[in-house]
Amino acid sequence: MESRLGNDLTAGRRRVLAIAGPPGSGKSTLASHIVEKLNGAGRYAAAVLPMDGFHLDNAALDARALREIKGAPETFDAEGFVALVRRIRQGGTDIRYPLFDRAQDRTRPGAGCVTADTPLIVVEGNYLLLRHGAWADLRALFDVTVMLAPPLAELEARLVSRWLDHGLSRDQAETRARGNDLTNARTVINESAEADLILGEPRYPRGDAP
Repeated sequence: MESRLGNDLTAGRRRVLAIAGPPGSGKSTLASHIVEKLNGAGRYAAAVLPMDGFHLDNAALDARALREIKGAPETFDAEGFVALVRRIRQGGTDIRYPLFDRAQDRTRPGAGCVTADTPLIVVEGNYLLLRHGAWADLRALFDVTVMLAPPLAELEARLVSRWLDHGLSRDQAETRARGNDLTNARTVINESAEADLILGEPRYPRGDAP
C-alpha cells in the first residue's frame, strides 16, 4: 500500500487513502495507526479525515422519521461529504470540516482541519465505497482503497461491547447491535465496490444469524 503512494508523496503530490468498513471494524484505529506511523517516522505529513462528521442532525432525522436507523447511508449528508473530499483532494488551501461528538451525539462544525501542506489524507468511514447514491462518486477520488471486514460474529461482539460502554444494558446493547448496526454492516460489505485491499470476509451472509 505504501509503495503505491510513496513516490507521489515524496514528489509533493497529495494523495487520498480510503479505509472503509462496517461500524466497529477498526477503521478509526487503523487510520490513526497509519497516520501516527508516517508522521512519527518523519517521512510524510498525514492526516485523518473521518466521515462521521457528516451525520445529519438529530432534528433533521426526526423530521424525516430516520432517527431509528441513524448510521444508515441515508442518515448522512453524502453530497456534502463528497464535495469536501473533492476539495481536499485538490488541495491548495487549509480546509475545515465537521467532527462527530459521539458522547454528545452531535456534530461539531469546523472542528477539524486539513492543512494545505498535508500530502496524504487518510479518509475513514462506512460508506466510502458504496455503489449507489452520491456515495458512488467517492471511488474516483481515492488513490488506494482498503475494506475492513472482520467475521460477522466477531463484529457483533465488538458492537455489543461498544454499546455496553455507552451505558446500555446487555439486552439493549444486543438489540442495537443485531438490529441497525448489523444491517448497516451487511450494506457496507455487500453493496460496496471492490477495494484494492480486503482485510477479512468479502461478503456477509444475509439474514439474522451471524
